[in-house]
Amino acid sequence: MDLFDHAMQNNLSHEAPLAARMRPRVLDEYVGQDEIVGEGRLLRRAIEADRLFASVILWGPPGTGKTTLAMVIANHTESHFETLSAVLDGVARLREVVGDAVERRKLYNKRTILFVDEVHRWNKAQQDALLPHVENGTVTLIGATTENPYFEVNGALVSRSRIFQLNLLDAEGVRQILLNALEDKERGLGEYTVELAEGAMEHLIHVAGGDARNALNALELAVISTNPDEDGVVRVSLEVAQESIQRRAVLYDKDGDAHYDTISAFIKSVRGSDPDAALYWLAKMLYAGEDPRFIIRRLIILAGEDIGLADPNGMVVVSAAAQAFDYIGLPEGVYPIVHATLYLATAPKSNTTNHYFKAFELIEKDGAVEVPDHLKDANRDGEALGHGKGYEYPHAHPGHYTAQQYLPKDVLGTYFYTPSDQGYEKQVGQRLEMWRAAQRKALGITDTETIPDLSEDEVLASKRKQKITSGKSSR
Repeated sequence: MDLFDHAMQNNLSHEAPLAARMRPRVLDEYVGQDEIVGEGRLLRRAIEADRLFASVILWGPPGTGKTTLAMVIANHTESHFETLSAVLDGVARLREVVGDAVERRKLYNKRTILFVDEVHRWNKAQQDALLPHVENGTVTLIGATTENPYFEVNGALVSRSRIFQLNLLDAEGVRQILLNALEDKERGLGEYTVELAEGAMEHLIHVAGGDARNALNALELAVISTNPDEDGVVRVSLEVAQESIQRRAVLYDKDGDAHYDTISAFIKSVRGSDPDAALYWLAKMLYAGEDPRFIIRRLIILAGEDIGLADPNGMVVVSAAAQAFDYIGLPEGVYPIVHATLYLATAPKSNTTNHYFKAFELIEKDGAVEVPDHLKDANRDGEALGHGKGYEYPHAHPGHYTAQQYLPKDVLGTYFYTPSDQGYEKQVGQRLEMWRAAQRKALGITDTETIPDLSEDEVLASKRKQKITSGKSSR
């Protein structure tokens, strides 16, 4: 490198975006991903000991630290470190790197670690060209990808690599990164005296959505575009923060009332069969940076609690949406969430799954009763104690049904479940009444009791007893 190249590199390092300048150089500067690089974790131990012999693939959304982690490895290792971009470099460049790696190993017995950014962008032929050199140990691969490697990366490469999944940073992780940038005088914004107005930092954190790069770039734009006042202080207002990240702030605190109130409005809108209101509250939550998986979990609960057998496909649809979202993530992952929301909001409703709590309350009140002998497990004590004797196998009878006793005698004729007249459950009710009538006749049941529905407060009390809910209710 001549004098002019050195000057250009020096200028570029100072003119690079804040996110590039603040890239951690050592593990102690790395924020987040404690599951894979926290104290004592396998990958951290391998990096610190410079014993990264097996290839790895780093998989995660943009801004989660994949390239940064690769650069940290480069700074820790005594091996030669090469970088390729699957967007810019092809097989010809790969051959040059591999040829140099072979010579380096022969002459100096020095290993080569090859980092391939966006490795999923290489086509099958390009990935195949890399495979033999990974397999024979010529290079140790570090691949970075935003796509699921099990679908987008050569299966043979995946099988020879350890997959590490990086997750979006939590709010505290992004906050720490921004604070580090504000304090760092060498690479960050420490040369400025910066004061952020109330809500400005929170807005940058929430709208960045766990992407440290977005948060840092927005912070830099906010600071350098704001003139200092007469005291030399750069005061970043909420409006400037909004402009810097091109999103307006929404009153929404993930741990406060706005969070619980909004999810409550969303669930009540779906339960109340108002798809328009449901979409409105869904949009507010996603705009404000709510975790989509939290929303999906609430929809799964709603499918069981408020739709149930009125439309059994409700649970199928929302479960499929959860799986689809895990495959594709945001932004396209919004479609399965919307799909599930609209399906559930427009489905017939039934809350008869709450009838379970009638049985729960009876068990709590009277205690559990012994299982009738004919229903007990015959495999262990059938011969000695007669367990299972007298049990009739329903599939051996016409209609795959036989009227026999399933409840203990003390509660025989007690009906906890009363089907609604909604959707598919109306058919369930017709079948069930036929079976119950046959059972009453066969067993001589004359006294019956239908347990009345519990109130909402009674259901909630039963849930709390089982620790089904925790913290603040989102009903």
